[in-house]
Amino acid sequence: METTLKFLKQLAKNNNKEWFDANRKTYEIAKEEFTAIVKQVIDKSSGFDPQLAGLEAKKCLFRINKDIRFSKDKSPYKLNMGASINPGGKKEMGAGYYIHIEPGKSFLAGGCYMPLPDVLAKIRQEIDYNGTDFKKILNSKDFKTYFTSLSDENDKLKTAPKGYPKDHPDLGLLQHKHYIVVHQLKDEDVLNKNFPVHATKVFKAMLPLNQFLRACME
Repeated sequence: METTLKFLKQLAKNNNKEWFDANRKTYEIAKEEFTAIVKQVIDKSSGFDPQLAGLEAKKCLFRINKDIRFSKDKSPYKLNMGASINPGGKKEMGAGYYIHIEPGKSFLAGGCYMPLPDVLAKIRQEIDYNGTDFKKILNSKDFKTYFTSLSDENDKLKTAPKGYPKDHPDLGLLQHKHYIVVHQLKDEDVLNKNFPVHATKVFKAMLPLNQFLRACME
């Protein structure tokens, strides 16, 4: 994805409408390049996650335009390209996969981000009931190949969730507000011709986590 990374590097130095309009053709080429990668990953991943079968890449891509209505930073464009690969596309709030391409800051992620309160309650309840199964997923060899544990980047509760004792054996897992995992990427990983294969392997390793989370939502 050489064109994509190069365009995003230039955009970081020229985040304004005038420059973007003058370089729109390059943006379209970069977007097509990224879309093609996302399609490859979807096609490969649908082999182990049938819920992705038939999903269109364009329905997974986020717009590069920022919503600046409530932001102090009025720069008009995101400095990354992102795709949420969920059974229903980017608008689906269920457990899925995410590709984030940004020079020096690319990563692959998955799980359930910002679940609604009722969904979050169901996830915590399932962990309460089946904490052993959940920990087996997080400690499996395939999972540990790409992840250390659930991401702690987002704020966790300081104490036990309402309705759970402070000495709950799985308190650390119940305190999460998001149930996501993140696999960091270097630019050379993104530029590698086997990147779609690597992304597919990472997503396959997080499949048991997504299956657990999806079962909570049923």
